[in-house]
Amino acid sequence: MNEELVNGAKEQLDAHLAGDEISAYDLTQHLKTLKKTDDEAYLDYLEKLDPQSLGDAAIEMPDYMLKDVIETVPHEKMLEALEELESDDATDLLQYIEDIDEDKAKELFDGLDKEDQDEILRLRSYDDYEAGAYMQTEVFSARLDERLQTAVERLRRLKSEGELENVSQLFLVDACGVLQYAVPLEDLILFDFSMFLGDIILRSGDKYRATSALDSDDISVVVGLVEDFDLTSIGVTDSKGVLLGRITTDDIHDIIQERATEQLYNLAGVNDEAEEEESLASAGKARAIWLGINLCTAIISSLIIGLFDATIASYVALAVLMPIVASMGGNAGTQSLTVTVRRLALGEIEFKDAKDVVRREVLLSLSNGVLFGVIAGVIAWAWFDRPMLGAVITSSMIINLFSAGFFGTVIPLGLKKFNIDPAVGSSVILTTFTDCIGFFSFLGLAKWILL
Repeated sequence: MNEELVNGAKEQLDAHLAGDEISAYDLTQHLKTLKKTDDEAYLDYLEKLDPQSLGDAAIEMPDYMLKDVIETVPHEKMLEALEELESDDATDLLQYIEDIDEDKAKELFDGLDKEDQDEILRLRSYDDYEAGAYMQTEVFSARLDERLQTAVERLRRLKSEGELENVSQLFLVDACGVLQYAVPLEDLILFDFSMFLGDIILRSGDKYRATSALDSDDISVVVGLVEDFDLTSIGVTDSKGVLLGRITTDDIHDIIQERATEQLYNLAGVNDEAEEEESLASAGKARAIWLGINLCTAIISSLIIGLFDATIASYVALAVLMPIVASMGGNAGTQSLTVTVRRLALGEIEFKDAKDVVRREVLLSLSNGVLFGVIAGVIAWAWFDRPMLGAVITSSMIINLFSAGFFGTVIPLGLKKFNIDPAVGSSVILTTFTDCIGFFSFLGLAKWILL
């Protein structure tokens, strides 16, 4: 690795140890650079990091680096790092540690105070897709019968004690803790600090009416609310409306990024965890599984070609043109597949919309099939001086692109219907259909028309 890059990483880490601010992401990247080149220096910096920085960086680390933290950093320092994190991050980090070493995770959990343990158990009680699993319980809230001055003084104290971070609004609740309003901090300075918060709301009408999510809501619903209403954070309540916590925009960004990355890897048949570990063995194994499946599907395509070996032998031009039909079908199918998977991920379509979605994609693919089929037909005619050969490839491309649009839409919709991630394996299944239909239609038409 570039020596200048390594020296730069050490300089940045030294500056951070001396008091300079550095983001958790950058900190992790610098440590990763040293991990690849100077393991001794890497472990040394891990031991020197303060608990707050260690906890923030550990959240960003891939498993192979987090394993080093578990094995290197003293138990008491790990406990302090967990306690410095916000509740949602502490829960996530403890889960990451448990995935690597269950005994270590239990030991750390047992070392936390009762309040922290209760928060972690509460957050872990939710399913992975529920909003409650992503919320942090630390919120800046106040009752409507409080004065603004009292709320601001509490915020000042909580901030100075490190109990609150990334505060952007004040959540107002009634005497029962039910969320009523959310006031941006930038608006609070507009009011007389001696006023009661309830009077401020009466003066403002419904301007600050809170947009909230249930703790049982699907996290995709919460992502949609934050995007639609341009929120900096959103309150999370129970079924009775009682404020439980909040989800911030940085959490939403992480969720969107994780899902986009996962879908990208899945569409390619690659395991995201294996790739992040940067281990040749683990990454190679994960890729080999899908390549093995792809080999089986490729054999099916080859068997179809084998059915027409005599046709190909008597008309060699077919072997030259076959890849065009398969390639066009595969690309058209991938377009429909990508659009459909993306719209499913964003919640824009559901299985009940299948009829309209399929019709749209089929029409698009069919129109392209006619256009490019005619172009390919003219080229084949001019190339081999056989008009009927042009008619064969034109007809085959129309059939294959029609099928590509249909299956490129139906496959992800069908997988979603059965609660299977539509990105996983869709491309392999789609390729099987487009290749088989493309080869069979092209060679079958050629045998029927040309021979």
